Amino acid sequence: MISEESQLRFAREVAKYPADQKQSAVMACLAIAQQELGYVSQEAERDIAAYLGMAPMAVHEVTTFYNMYNQHPVGKYKLNVCTNLPCQLRDGVSTLKYLEAKLGISMGETTADGMFTLQQSECLGACADSPVMLVNDRSMCSFMTPEKLDQLVDGLRATGAK
Repeated sequence: MISEESQLRFAREVAKYPADQKQSAVMACLAIAQQELGYVSQEAERDIAAYLGMAPMAVHEVTTFYNMYNQHPVGKYKLNVCTNLPCQLRDGVSTLKYLEAKLGISMGETTADGMFTLQQSECLGACADSPVMLVNDRSMCSFMTPEKLDQLVDGLRATGAK
């Protein structure tokens, strides 16, 4: 169930569009739901669909199209490693494998302590900076060597443990 506070935020997003185009706020509403719940549940999709007057499947299509929406609970830090061809040619896959070994998980899994979820992603639009990764769908990290990966993970672990 989406909280009243989040529904107020939905209303502010919907107000940005003409009354007959409130469905245009679907991505913002999904982001708000994810901020509240940590992921977009099927129940949240149904609530958003009802709020926006959309078919639940139409909301689900948006959720599944974009990798920024988590369909299941994820760790405190979601690490998306680009494995698209330009990054593959510059160690993107070995970057993913290095993180799997360092974190003790496989791609798509979350560490037992709930701290990290490791995912691969399609092009992040920074091919010249490869290998690249995105942390929590917000922070781009470029030229990720094993040393930089160690610094990143160790720093996030230290910050997250506080």
